Amino acid sequence: MTQSGLLKNYINGEWVASDAGNQMPVDNPATGEVLGHVPVSPKDEVDQAAQAAAKAFEDWRRVPPPQRVQYLFKLKALLETHLEELAQIITQECGKTLAESKGELRRAIENVEVACGIPMMMQGTVLEDIARGIDEFMIRQPLGVAAAIAPFNFPAMIPFWFMPYALACGNTYIVKPSEKVPLTMQRIFELLDQAGFPPGVVNLVNGAKETVDAILEHPTIRAISFVGSSPVAKYIYARAPAHGKRVQCQGGAKNPVIVLPDADREMTTRIVADSAFGCAGQRCLAASLAVTVGAAGDWFTDAISDTAATRKVGNGLNPEVQMGPVITPQSQQRIEGLIQTGADEGATVLVDGRNGKGADLESGNFVKPTVLKNVPPTGEIAHTEIFGPVLG
Repeated sequence: MTQSGLLKNYINGEWVASDAGNQMPVDNPATGEVLGHVPVSPKDEVDQAAQAAAKAFEDWRRVPPPQRVQYLFKLKALLETHLEELAQIITQECGKTLAESKGELRRAIENVEVACGIPMMMQGTVLEDIARGIDEFMIRQPLGVAAAIAPFNFPAMIPFWFMPYALACGNTYIVKPSEKVPLTMQRIFELLDQAGFPPGVVNLVNGAKETVDAILEHPTIRAISFVGSSPVAKYIYARAPAHGKRVQCQGGAKNPVIVLPDADREMTTRIVADSAFGCAGQRCLAASLAVTVGAAGDWFTDAISDTAATRKVGNGLNPEVQMGPVITPQSQQRIEGLIQTGADEGATVLVDGRNGKGADLESGNFVKPTVLKNVPPTGEIAHTEIFGPVLG
């Protein structure tokens, strides 16, 4: 980051200042403090990263897998050493609690650990006895330059679903972090640099839609992984293959849990509350609908309402806080609007998390845990992914 707070890109083993004409503030969602500014990198800077990655690929693909994963072993050790520092960065820019940030980093590290086993997992296989006199061989080869387009809600973990495996298998890589939370990946790339990867093997390009479109259209980039909202997933899933790329896109979800009468009451309430309200509900696997069966409707409704009403909300840096803010004021407005939609459709608002103000909550994007009862099955609230701390 420069003294002006403008983030840099990491291209061909060097930190490079962007020539972007546009930049966006990076806000702390708990306080409104501006943490820095992220450039909207133009098409030519994506090209620089892609060309560097393509050049590096010619040598990197020929490095034996046992040697490639040595860089990942170094990276794992660096991530372990800096886990506390990285967790602080995630919480400051993403809003989740420190415990959630540490859990996210632990998952990222686990992916690096698994990728270190690639020398065994990617071995070629001889398939015998297909038919008499016929041998069949399966050979795995790297594709080339691959890229990840990452979301805001897990700024450390989600790029590590893809990057370490691609690198271990001989590909080179470009990461485009969410413009809402670029600081985490900025610090992680400093650690990647310390791990000693050859220039061009790993690259970081900051930006927004303009940058994403440049990645989707660049002829050198062969494969793209995306996680985010379903509308954007559909856009990328259509656009990238049109330019000859392999693509995997993971979008949103609306996840029900079914509560049976004989369920363990304490454990069920705790688990559902953690799923619905953890990370302020901003994850695609959050429980957003509870379907109660028979007598479970009475005790579960009371128990989950009590838990929601007493959950401590605030700045995730406070170790006593159980739930942080949502990512932006626009997200807060959207979530509160959907709560009102549920009420307008006939649902009863048992616990209302709107206008989540109070001590230490004045400056942030806070929506407190919310519980809606008798959500109409055909209504919008039963089908729309709220992406907030709302349980129907």
